[in-house]
Amino acid sequence: MRNDHNRPSAPDFTVACIVMFGVNLTWILMVIWVVWGLIAAAATGWAVNKVISRIDAARG
Repeated sequence: MRNDHNRPSAPDFTVACIVMFGVNLTWILMVIWVVWGLIAAAATGWAVNKVISRIDAARG
């Protein structure tokens, strides 16, 4: 049996995850805008906002 009591705690990557979510969302919306236009990018952004709002409502 190993002694794991001397291990340090894992780093908190929450901020990095939030930043990368924003970066990925930005380039994905830009690609949608280029391929299908501003209306499609706006509709996708609206849908993502609704999904995030529902997740927030379910958690709170």
